[in-house]
Amino acid sequence: MKAFRRSRHQFVAVFEPVEAETLSLLANQLAELVGSRADHDSDPALARLLPDAYPDDVEASAEFRRFTADDLASRKSANARRIVADLATAARASSPTAVKVDAQSAQAWVRSLTDIRLTIAARLGIEADGDLGSEDPVLLDLYDWLGFVQGSLVDCLDH
Repeated sequence: MKAFRRSRHQFVAVFEPVEAETLSLLANQLAELVGSRADHDSDPALARLLPDAYPDDVEASAEFRRFTADDLASRKSANARRIVADLATAARASSPTAVKVDAQSAQAWVRSLTDIRLTIAARLGIEADGDLGSEDPVLLDLYDWLGFVQGSLVDCLDH
């Protein structure tokens, strides 16, 4: 992938087909995960994505979640689906393809990339900066690559 760069009112990155397909798959999986919310208490990834508002008060957290979880999950799912839509052509391409993202979509990308990385961090057992997590080299490489994608987009947004 060639890092995002600003082009007038858009942000443009060039993705290899396998990169676009992989990111699209991860975004789809995120949308499904937050959409199901089936096992919030036993899934550490969901616990990070939809955290307890009151960790020391189970009843208050449950009440808060009852009023906010659907909206939060819907926004997270919509952000992930924005990535899938923006990558659709690149994921089906046979050569590197430019992906153009407007400012509003860029915000959705940054939020969703954060959510995808949080999910992977939970699967790896990464709790804080400096944690190495499990020794799954594929997930660790994916986690780092997603950080690069996100960082290049954030750099464009900052300038």
